[in-house]
Amino acid sequence: MTENPADLPIPEAAARLRDGSLTSVALTEAHLDRIVERDGAYHAFLHVAAESALAAAARADEAFERGEDRGALHGIPVAVKDLFDTADMPTTYGSDLYVRQIPAEDAEVVRRLRLGGAVLIGKLETYEFAMVGPVFDRSFPPAANPWDVRRFTGGSSSGSAAAVAGGLLRTSVASDTGGSVRSPAAYCGAVGFKPTCGRIPMRGVFPLSPSMDHVGFVSASVAEAAITFDAVADPPGRDGNPAAACLGRPLTGLRIGYAREWFAGDPETLPALLEAVDGAASLLSLLGARIEEVTLPAAADFEAVGAVIIHAEAFEAHRRQLAEAGDRYSRKVFQNIVSGLCLTPEDISRARQAAARLRNRIDRTAFADFDAILTATTLTPAIPFADFTGDAARWTPMRTIAFNVTGHPALSVPCGFAGGLPLGLQLAARAGGEATLCQIGHAYEEASDFAASKPPRLWSNSGV
Repeated sequence: MTENPADLPIPEAAARLRDGSLTSVALTEAHLDRIVERDGAYHAFLHVAAESALAAAARADEAFERGEDRGALHGIPVAVKDLFDTADMPTTYGSDLYVRQIPAEDAEVVRRLRLGGAVLIGKLETYEFAMVGPVFDRSFPPAANPWDVRRFTGGSSSGSAAAVAGGLLRTSVASDTGGSVRSPAAYCGAVGFKPTCGRIPMRGVFPLSPSMDHVGFVSASVAEAAITFDAVADPPGRDGNPAAACLGRPLTGLRIGYAREWFAGDPETLPALLEAVDGAASLLSLLGARIEEVTLPAAADFEAVGAVIIHAEAFEAHRRQLAEAGDRYSRKVFQNIVSGLCLTPEDISRARQAAARLRNRIDRTAFADFDAILTATTLTPAIPFADFTGDAARWTPMRTIAFNVTGHPALSVPCGFAGGLPLGLQLAARAGGEATLCQIGHAYEEASDFAASKPPRLWSNSGV
């Protein structure tokens, strides 16, 4: 018996909701209490909807009493990144420009969560317009890493990672354009899941780069990420199964291409990270998968192409607003968005053509032979906030943007520690291969103990 209901994995909490030994109201109260206790240190939430969450929890309990079961998230507290429109609570997009905005309707993902009986408990911190960060010239502070509050969480789904790693939630809904789900998950010791491009509608999510934007999830475990995905995704993809249906299946017969050269020779790669991902490859082999090194197009090619597309599309999304209220943007965010003005139509066309070629090469040279690709998520642990205080944007070394350029599903799973800070490995699969991806990630997670590790106590009862 877990001491606090807020620490129950979703499958266990769901079973207790159904057998009557736990109510959604009690579960929601436990999470709200946890937020009060800890979020003064983490700054994960921009808005906590306690009253409406408890009302939704009461409705979930009443539905159970009537014999209604709306799905795996029925009665489960969930929060969403503040890039998603919510009709009953503020949606700021991380910007002072929208601090008083309450949208007219929910984003499609939020609508699906509510339809499935999930209890929407609040909105989570994000970088301003999901662009760059952390920045310190907004009216609210950036989210802090639960493993060391002097360090950042990664971005832009910063609050999502802080909330899950800090034990405030078991799962959250976020977005990923260049690694915005996977890198915070890696830095904070959580699971980050980016499905195939288009598997989940983006309607009602503020755009950063529409051709690379994905709805994603930060969760406490692979199983909980899979459950959350299944609750809001369109019908099963290439695997033909809901992602959660493949959890627990053996890896025997699966082939995994190890993209070791993508990060092993990079001077920014921490030796402990290389050792951790090498160890993960060995463990997956012991679990029955066949591991072979694979050569992919250079990571720098994906990064160059992705940067052009993001900056071009972000500038178009903000062109009118920059002209009307550019002085109300954070300085670094303004500088980064305006840089898209320097790109010519020819630059953008060449980048999109290159993206198509890179996608085709991955499909022909990697996924023709392998069920999944293994590589690193980030090349270092989380970086101190002090490194971000200068005028220039500080780019952190990651290997995530490639799968936004190509649209393939990708998953980050904890794989070790360096100096007491989490490290993450990354798995990617064929388009529509979410179930296979979760099967592999779950098997690794169950065979290692990294996901079970919890951050040190960095809060006090006063929330400071």
